[in-house]
Amino acid sequence: MAQDDGTRPPGLIASLGLVARNAIGLLLNRLELAALELAQVRNHVLQLVVVFALAVLLGGFALIYASITIVYLAWAVIGWVILPIITVVFLAVAIGLILYARSLLRSGKLSLPATMAELKSDRDMLV
Repeated sequence: MAQDDGTRPPGLIASLGLVARNAIGLLLNRLELAALELAQVRNHVLQLVVVFALAVLLGGFALIYASITIVYLAWAVIGWVILPIITVVFLAVAIGLILYARSLLRSGKLSLPATMAELKSDRDMLV
């Protein structure tokens, strides 16, 4: 038997090797995409933390000064009743800020949409 110089189709082992190499390439491609999106998510999380920290700090200062001013001005007119009124106002503002933070988190900036879409398309193609 004469041996052809590489013109014969690859055997089972060679085909499995090609499939494994392609699968590893696909996996590495998906990992690179996930790493890129995770870097973007990290930036959004860092931005959210910095904005939240500044808001808390400056809001705290503003609340302290505003509270002292309101209590000083209203004490002569309504007395101790000003304290529960200010408490209710602060509570309402705090609830509003919590709801706003939840809406920021639910806006989808912390998800991985492109990676999830590619993984779904890979799954659909394989199944």
